[in-house]
Amino acid sequence: MRREELYLSDILEAADAIEKFLADLDKDAFINSDLIRSAVLQKLTIIGEATARLPKAFKERNKDIEWADIIAFRNLTVHAYFSIDWSIVWTTAAKDVPELKKKISAIVSKTSQ
Repeated sequence: MRREELYLSDILEAADAIEKFLADLDKDAFINSDLIRSAVLQKLTIIGEATARLPKAFKERNKDIEWADIIAFRNLTVHAYFSIDWSIVWTTAAKDVPELKKKISAIVSKTSQ
């Protein structure tokens, strides 16, 4: 099994990529770009997969993050891709991911001291 730090690194790298993909875009530009939508969705899937693989004890120690919601979002994007609501993906990518990035960064900083 991989170490927690590696999964956290995966989450941070995916969050950084999403931030770059969305730079200078508004919601309409996002929704009208199949390329950007696909790229963001792939990185959100990586975040969900990394989250799912974090140990239960780790998630219990960091209850301020909605781990179950992140995993559920990943499951929806993978198993119900035909019914994706791109407005929800936009909100997740533009608002939720930056907040998650801050929380994960704080955890990484705390553990590396």
